[in-house]
Amino acid sequence: MKRILAALVMAVSLTSCHDNPFLKQWNTPYGIPPFGEISTSDYIPAIKEGIKQQNAQIDAIVSNPVPADFENTIAPLELSGDILSKVQGVLFNVVETDGNPELDAVVEEAVSLLSAHSSDINFNKALYQRVKSVYESDQSSLTREQQMVLKGWYDGFEREGIGLSEEKQAELREINAQIASLTQKIGNNILAESNAFKDKFGFSVSSYPSMMTTTEDRELRRQYNEAYRMRGHNGNEYDNRELILSLVGARIRKANILGYKNSASFTLSDKMAENPQTVDAFLKGIMDAATVRAKQEVKEMQRFMDEDIASGKLAKGSKIEQWDWWYYAEKVRRQKYDLDEDAVSKYFKAENVLNGVFMAAKMLYDVNVEKIEDVPSYNPQCVTTWKLTNNDGSLIGILTTDLFPRSSKRGGAWMNNIRNQYVDANGNDIRPIIVNVGNLSEYMSIDDVLTTFHEFGHALHGLLSKCHYASVSGTNVKRDFVEMFSQFNENWAFQPELLALYAKNDAGEVIPQELVDKIRASSKFNQGFATVELTAASILDMRWHELTSVEGVDVDKFEAQVAEEIGLIPQITFRYQSTYFNHIFGGSGYDSGYYGYLWSEVLDKDAFSIFQNSPNGVWDKELALKFKQIFLERGGSEEPMTLYREFAGREPQADAMLRSRGLE
Repeated sequence: MKRILAALVMAVSLTSCHDNPFLKQWNTPYGIPPFGEISTSDYIPAIKEGIKQQNAQIDAIVSNPVPADFENTIAPLELSGDILSKVQGVLFNVVETDGNPELDAVVEEAVSLLSAHSSDINFNKALYQRVKSVYESDQSSLTREQQMVLKGWYDGFEREGIGLSEEKQAELREINAQIASLTQKIGNNILAESNAFKDKFGFSVSSYPSMMTTTEDRELRRQYNEAYRMRGHNGNEYDNRELILSLVGARIRKANILGYKNSASFTLSDKMAENPQTVDAFLKGIMDAATVRAKQEVKEMQRFMDEDIASGKLAKGSKIEQWDWWYYAEKVRRQKYDLDEDAVSKYFKAENVLNGVFMAAKMLYDVNVEKIEDVPSYNPQCVTTWKLTNNDGSLIGILTTDLFPRSSKRGGAWMNNIRNQYVDANGNDIRPIIVNVGNLSEYMSIDDVLTTFHEFGHALHGLLSKCHYASVSGTNVKRDFVEMFSQFNENWAFQPELLALYAKNDAGEVIPQELVDKIRASSKFNQGFATVELTAASILDMRWHELTSVEGVDVDKFEAQVAEEIGLIPQITFRYQSTYFNHIFGGSGYDSGYYGYLWSEVLDKDAFSIFQNSPNGVWDKELALKFKQIFLERGGSEEPMTLYREFAGREPQADAMLRSRGLE
């Protein structure tokens, strides 16, 4: 009887595996995941099978009697875990865009399994010895990309504690699992609180700036402001304060075990900046300059508030507060530049902006974009799929755009890799599948337009990759380098030549040149505010991760202390306060790295200055193709600064970034 039961169990298990879409070949157009065939119950069995598969692949590498070299150790290691790659590419995209409690529970279990599996690989001494043997051997026969891939694997083992005792490794396993779980919980809480905000006020958090700009009722603006800032801070089941302290504490313990005094020191040790001292000095310089400008902006806005006081609209003695900034800044902008956001947005319908994004890619990089129908989609009602090709018709990759808010979607905007670009064991160039996600308006604000160009910049970085190995392809670069390409792409959004092609109202009328001139003239407007809130958030991130202990730390008092230390004026708060700072606490991977937006901006603005100084103008095709070949095609196959010097012929100059923000 036991044998019969065992046979039945095995038969059921095999049937389950056979029916699981992740465990079958995808005979879909372009290898797009068969989303319609995937059910919530498929993820965990597929992850378990994927772990089993990768363990077997690693065992085969380790047991190879032939001395280790790149081709028998690193190359198969790069190709291992293909089932896991498929599952993660789908699961983490879907949970961020169409999450629900059932899927959240699946992700919680998945994160636990994947964390344990990652630790198993990181602490596999036999595998490490083979990698080390290759690393310490003569590398002269390897390509530069192979050397970078090899370095990535070797450094990864060293950074994650391969040399620790078994006792310390066991402790680190627990900490890694805790970190993974906490970040997922914090991210879920931020989404829940953001949805509660929308339920209360009738608009999403992504629409907060525009609502603060147009709402005349000051008390209502104050309520919006308070509710926005209190997300994850309401003493309910979604309160993130204790979770944040637990997460920071876990990161400190991990850093200590690995030989670092704090989390920031550990995280930055393999970034361009290298150490917290460099980042702190960089941010202080920007903060000081931006604060001077922000104080001037407060004075300008106060004059308009004084007019409202004089007319009886406001009480005597009223001063500009956080909830007043957007509203009165818009009054200043209208006076200075005669620029009305409502008038502007009529020319930036979402589909037209997306066409503009694609046109720029064609004009610069010879990228052709075609909408494709009848292909699998994770949300057919809300997303659109595109095929990108070269001029010779060869496939660049597949792009899915998911631009508008819904309650199941996390806030903000981002780019996801469903599949990375790489070359498989048979020599086939596997082209990437990329998703651009946003929470944008149908008729876009200037910020929405920039966001659309920004995220497509990330997409281009992933799509145009021409690497051999997945670990260095596309956006797999150092975190303080990755934002260069998204921000670089923003520079094209309001170029007059491009606006004439895509910026049209519903009647098909092109945006008037007068309005274009006003947009360009106002590009440096309110940059004191924008730079202060971004820099302050970057400093807040650093201060959290420069802590050596969370004992006795109170989240509110800590934020207040940081604000006082950096001279944050009361009219401005951090772009993201701690309890809804998803970038650093919600699993986005920007802890000790949010400064990267400003760090990368130095690179992007300096690179764009080369286009501006070109005798052929900013649309210099030869220069654009050089940018594409050096940066976009090579991913992380070379050190960032080496690539930059190859492109520019020099080191980057920070003054271009300061000029672009009007902070010279």
